[in-house]
Formats: sequence, structure tokens, C-alpha cells
Amino acid sequence: MKTKPVLTAADVQAINAAAVAEAAANGWNVCITIVDDGGHALSMFRMDGAAPSTAMVSLGKAQTAAVGRKESGAFEKMINEGRYAFLSAPFTAMLEGGVPIIVDSQVIGAVGVSGVQSSQDAQIAKAGIAKLVV
Repeated sequence: MKTKPVLTAADVQAINAAAVAEAAANGWNVCITIVDDGGHALSMFRMDGAAPSTAMVSLGKAQTAAVGRKESGAFEKMINEGRYAFLSAPFTAMLEGGVPIIVDSQVIGAVGVSGVQSSQDAQIAKAGIAKLVV
């Protein structure tokens, strides 16, 4: 039997707090969603001023990163480079801004962010994850 780390409620709170702090420090109003390794939502926080659509997009980015086992932007890049067949993949948001949480070489969840430019969304997600993974 194999064992692996899992996200605790305290981990999720720490990731969310660090991601919110990064967004707030830059004046960005976003939605931050944290999922487990199967893409199931553990936390969603929509900051004041973030558009309602950011809730759906951040969840999709997080699910794509968790289940796809790589940053959601990698799928966007594949499509932009001509792998159009990937448009039929079952992921809902193949856009930059979803980042897997990797501990001991295993994906244990992901953070998805939506609300600003995609590279800024990814920056926020990575800031949150950095609080957990040292």
C-alpha cells in the first residue's frame, strides 16, 4: 500500500490567506479556488469586486491543474501550438492560472485563480502554494 500527503483544512486556510495577501498587495480582485487531487473543491474565496464569472473559471483552472497533473497554462500552450485535438479534452479551463500543489513528487491538489491577466492569476496561485510547500 502506498501513502501520500493530503491537504488539511489548516493547509487550505494557509494557502488561501497567502494567495489573498498576494492579490491584495497588488490591488487585484480575484477568486481563488483550492481543490484536492481529484479536483473537488475544498475552498473558494471571491474577493470584493471580482466578477461572478471568476468563481466558475477559477474552479475550472484548479480542476484542470489537479486532474491534468500540470499547470493549466500548459494545456493552453499545447492548443496554441497547434494541438487542436486537445480542445476535446474533458478539462473545463485550459487557461493559465491553475497550479498543482506538489508534495513529495505527488500532486495533492491545486489552486486556481481568475480575475486578472492569466500570468497574474498564476502568480497569485504560486504565492499561495509557496506558503505551504517549502
